[in-house]
Amino acid sequence: MIAQVKERFHELFGNEPVIVSSPGRINLIGEHTDYNEGFVLPAAIDKKIIYAIALNGTDTCNAYALFNNEQRSFSLKDVKPSDGWINYLMGVVYQLQQRGFEVKGFDCVITGDIPIGAGMSSSAAVEGGLVVALDHLLGFGLCRMDMAKIGQLAEHTFPGVKCGIMDQFANLHGKKDQVMLLDCRSLEYQYFPFEFSRDYKIVLCNSMVHHSLASSEYNVRRAQCEEGVEVLKAYFPGIKSLRDLTAAQVEQHRDKLPAKVYDRCLYVTQENERVGKACAHLQKNELDEVGKLMYASHEGLSKLYEVSCPELDFLADLAKERTEVAGARMMGGGFGGCTINLVKTDQVDGFISFIQSRYKEKFGKIPEVYVTAIEDGTKMN
Repeated sequence: MIAQVKERFHELFGNEPVIVSSPGRINLIGEHTDYNEGFVLPAAIDKKIIYAIALNGTDTCNAYALFNNEQRSFSLKDVKPSDGWINYLMGVVYQLQQRGFEVKGFDCVITGDIPIGAGMSSSAAVEGGLVVALDHLLGFGLCRMDMAKIGQLAEHTFPGVKCGIMDQFANLHGKKDQVMLLDCRSLEYQYFPFEFSRDYKIVLCNSMVHHSLASSEYNVRRAQCEEGVEVLKAYFPGIKSLRDLTAAQVEQHRDKLPAKVYDRCLYVTQENERVGKACAHLQKNELDEVGKLMYASHEGLSKLYEVSCPELDFLADLAKERTEVAGARMMGGGFGGCTINLVKTDQVDGFISFIQSRYKEKFGKIPEVYVTAIEDGTKMN
């Protein structure tokens, strides 16, 4: 991909670019906890967005996307939301300008192998790649957490997606063979070893179902969690979010909560506890125990949080039939997208054949499968 973007850059712009690699991400466990100020356990992966980029001495930014052979341009004097993929670049430029940085015109060519819409956060990779490149070229001196905040705000203000900070954080802070425990309240983080990269692969199975309900139901879940917190404040004064409660405390006051609100609150508090347990097991190299927590996470997402779908449940159930799978669960917002599976390296091919065959029998379509590894975050090449 690097050779490809360099070649096209030379053809289009006749200049010598710098190269930036910006990864997608997985989330091992900790789903729908971020907006409840809880904990997540993401990692950067070896699927990437690649930039070839150079300053051009003008007030215009030119971007060429190899994935659809489209060139878009915008003026630095009039950066406002547009349509399509260019929004992610414009959003980053706008947020840098809002912070008082003088962005200068640039040319870039973008390619990548992160599947769009599969829940690996290609958007955060586009944002992270550009902010790292501009920081390098223009000497802004930004720290990685500020870069992540810029990417998050870019997504809020231009594409209009009110995401948490997990995706941008993972993109910029990733380390090879490490997962990251992120506290979504304080933004403190800690690395934990994933020392299984030789024996296990992270395999993502795409349900091929579009997240048609994800955004509207996301807002419903968020409101239900907030409703639960308001009720439970009467019994636990000073709490600000579900982050401040244990699952046992939620269960203690089950009769005070509407049934659905109770289910949502119980899931989030249980999931936060599962993240903590997963980190302890990783430190002891107990991958089977991490896998059990992943299956429990999926059960909670399906039955209590109700953000799964028949296709995702089927994929998770198929994984349970396979002894080479340590654990599996749905990953991401829900109602479609991928399951994440921890599969023994020497049996990945057999697992993929099994999944694709059984899924086709059930749903009449072959799921795409992506074999990934945990890699470093965004970097200059």
